[in-house]
Amino acid sequence: MTMAKFITLEGMDGAGKSTHIPTIIAALQARGREVVSTREPGGTVLGEKLRELLLHEDMHAETETLLMFAARREHIATVIAPALARGAYVLSDRFTDATYAYQSGAKGVSAAKVELLEQWVQAELQPDLTLLFDVPVEVSIQRLAGARSPDKFEREDAAFFTRIRQAYLLRAQQNPARFRVIDASRTLEEVKKSVEEILSTL
Repeated sequence: MTMAKFITLEGMDGAGKSTHIPTIIAALQARGREVVSTREPGGTVLGEKLRELLLHEDMHAETETLLMFAARREHIATVIAPALARGAYVLSDRFTDATYAYQSGAKGVSAAKVELLEQWVQAELQPDLTLLFDVPVEVSIQRLAGARSPDKFEREDAAFFTRIRQAYLLRAQQNPARFRVIDASRTLEEVKKSVEEILSTL
């Protein structure tokens, strides 16, 4: 059976990570892999309903964290774990690192509480590879300006995005074996080349 891999994409809003999902899927499929592409919050019928609440309703930061993990538990049980069990590659647009960045880093929820939820909801499950698309805050804000109707996170100020970026870079520093930090402020073609080089080492 194919060796399953769990790959996650992370980065603050405007970093452009979602743009590269088709490239990643194509690169993995070209090697004969089954690829399951999904996202958080979301990925399941229940998760997508929770996503609408999470992206558009104001709520306490801890409520938000609990809902993120509720959606994640369903996501793991119904999509991620079954796909990995049959040897597929799972590609998720965001996972738990996003909760550390957004709800803990930017909104102040205790990292210890996030860690407790992580252990409960995920047990031993961790991504095999996390691609962190990193851009300066001003680039993120510039890219978001004039884009589609922004969600509540995308409407936040520069200080909020700065805290997200710092939290992500700290996560990468703490988990160097798993993270690959990609300078996503470069041209689309340059970023694509970096992504393909990283995938070639899998």
